[in-house]
Amino acid sequence: MNRTHNTTWWDRNWKWFIPTLCLLLLLTFFAFIGLIFYGVSTMMKSSDAYQMAVHEVRNSPEVIAEIGEPITEGFFASGNINTTGSSGAADLAIPISGPKGDATIYLSATKSLGKWTFKDLVVEIENTQDRIDLLKEPEPN
Repeated sequence: MNRTHNTTWWDRNWKWFIPTLCLLLLLTFFAFIGLIFYGVSTMMKSSDAYQMAVHEVRNSPEVIAEIGEPITEGFFASGNINTTGSSGAADLAIPISGPKGDATIYLSATKSLGKWTFKDLVVEIENTQDRIDLLKEPEPN
């Protein structure tokens, strides 16, 4: 006599379904974390304090002499920006690079009456650890 063993879909497929489901959940988690980092990074890069700092650095002959042109921004800026209406504060570290080397922009700024003002704006050259203060008035020749 022939006996057929009826198996369910689950009985036939659980060995590949469970690992696939775990992998899918893990990938979803990492995609979510990546999306958060991308969103925060985009928000920082679009802030006025960030844009003003990068503009000042790209127009600095001292920084250009150290790392060359074109100066490109790194992907991950770190720090914080806090704004409430027309006031706020920003403390950021922005990685930059040029053909001659890498550097980091450090800035501390406050926003009052809708206008950002730098308290500190310094570029640290990576290989020499030299710091260029962009707020210091150039010395007369």
